[in-house]
Amino acid sequence: MSFHPNDIVRRGRAASLLCCGVLLFLLSAFFRAQVVHNQDALLQSEENHLRQIPTPAPRGKILDRNNKPIAENVVGYSVALLVQREDSLRATLTRLRGTIQLTDHDLQDAIKRFRRDHTRPTVIIPDASFDVVSVLEEHHMDFPSLIIQSAPKRIYPDGEAVGAFSGYISEINEAELAKMASDGYKPGQFVGKQGLEKEYEKELRGREGVQFVEVDAHNRVVRNGRVREAITPAEGPPLYTNIDLDLQEYINSLFGDTLSGAVVAMVPQTGEVLALYSSPSIDPNRFVGGVSQAYYDSLRTDPRQPLYNKALQAEQPPGSTFKLATAVIGLEDSLITMDSRMPEPCTGFYYFGNRVWHCWKKDGHGSLNLAGAIEQSCDVYFYQLGQKITLSRLVAGGVSLGFDKRSGIDLPEENKPIFPSTIDYFNQKYGPRGWTAGSTELNLAIGQGENSQTVINMARFYSALATDGSEPTPMIKRGKPERTAAIRLAPDELAALRQAMMGVVAAGGTAAGAAIKGVTVAGKTGTAQTMRYDKNGKPLYYAWFAGMAPANDPKIVVVVMVPNVTFEGATSATFATKIMAHYLHVPITNQVENTG
Repeated sequence: MSFHPNDIVRRGRAASLLCCGVLLFLLSAFFRAQVVHNQDALLQSEENHLRQIPTPAPRGKILDRNNKPIAENVVGYSVALLVQREDSLRATLTRLRGTIQLTDHDLQDAIKRFRRDHTRPTVIIPDASFDVVSVLEEHHMDFPSLIIQSAPKRIYPDGEAVGAFSGYISEINEAELAKMASDGYKPGQFVGKQGLEKEYEKELRGREGVQFVEVDAHNRVVRNGRVREAITPAEGPPLYTNIDLDLQEYINSLFGDTLSGAVVAMVPQTGEVLALYSSPSIDPNRFVGGVSQAYYDSLRTDPRQPLYNKALQAEQPPGSTFKLATAVIGLEDSLITMDSRMPEPCTGFYYFGNRVWHCWKKDGHGSLNLAGAIEQSCDVYFYQLGQKITLSRLVAGGVSLGFDKRSGIDLPEENKPIFPSTIDYFNQKYGPRGWTAGSTELNLAIGQGENSQTVINMARFYSALATDGSEPTPMIKRGKPERTAAIRLAPDELAALRQAMMGVVAAGGTAAGAAIKGVTVAGKTGTAQTMRYDKNGKPLYYAWFAGMAPANDPKIVVVVMVPNVTFEGATSATFATKIMAHYLHVPITNQVENTG
């Protein structure tokens, strides 16, 4: 078969054009790959041999009112493994146990971390000691997937002294991660677990950084390999508080190693919490990174309940410290004045129904006005005052004064006090025939019965007594004060109540031995029954004192509660006035007298 010469030329041109088209296509593809998408290719190449290692951010410092550290960061170390499969992780962990001490708990934690997120290095020791790091560095060639990096370690310089409010940090758990993942939290990160660390977690957390390491085809870290410039983590901003760390440390020294109790100290005008203490306390340093089982068991089995924050969570009968609330309700309703006397003088007991109601003073107080009844803490006077007010008004008045609600302090652990919101409370709890208004009035009027308050809530109420009657919201973080109307009394009536409370700590009062030289203290003792006894058969009490100083212009309100003790409220008063004296920088007497 023959072709015309023109056909051959035409077909040759077509073939040339086809070859040129193919070549042009290949050149354009090469141009796109090498020039246009060069950065994408480089990035993909880097991702094949670089791994991102998250670097924890230092948390913001927590500082007291004088900028002393409550919580800060020091240099620490974490140890992790860069593995892609669980079987590789298990094998490496097994070999590591021949080099360093790893418990079964450590291994299980590491496996859980891997399962949560295997795209990040699996941390096996979140808080490694320098000795462990040194040993691992010597054996690094034996464990090429090992990553040792410097990580900020949270510390609390004053330990147990600040445990009641500082909180602590530990690794985020699955429940927390489910709630916080939308805010950028990831497995393996540390978060606040209690106290200020939890309350202000989002403010303190900082921004995580990234370090890049080079790995080979087997995912082993290449020592001194070429890496991309790291992204530096950003420290969280500091948290400035109202806490007076010097005062907090002093309170800790007062309670020592054996005494249980709780203290709240506040600036009454602003609600600034100067100190918040619960004894015995926890050492937050021992919870960072995970608490040891032995230490946690020692806390859990301690009969003094160190895991229970007695300043925020202990709901205890306030005893005679509540008599000021009963007096306020009577004055607000114009049922009494400071000079009012009750129909029956105190003879040491009071008959109501078929029961004898005793006063703390067996010989009685005789006929007293309201000021004298506060000074002497006369139960018989307040029994009758409670009846005069009536139960419905006692309940309504207590609700109006905030005894049925939390104080609002900026800490997550606060419990709600126990106080009836309406009369129906008693019907629901005891049934319509299971209680009587009369006996309930008597109990409620002296701070017993269906009335259990937290120390922080009593501090809020006494701060209202110390000022114009408005109650401050207790605040640990520095900020704008918040106050709400509470006590509806004229300034002269509030001054008269404070004058009566001055008699409690003056000569003849129930806490006369707790006076401060040169400073007038206004306060109230309280001794509430626990219905428990010590091994010698002596009754145990909740010993309270709530007060303020200087009485004519209070700079500090202090509430102290010591549970399950044989002594009474006056001893708590000596703690409170020592705390006041320390804050005001004045000496204090040490003699203690009887209480009521």
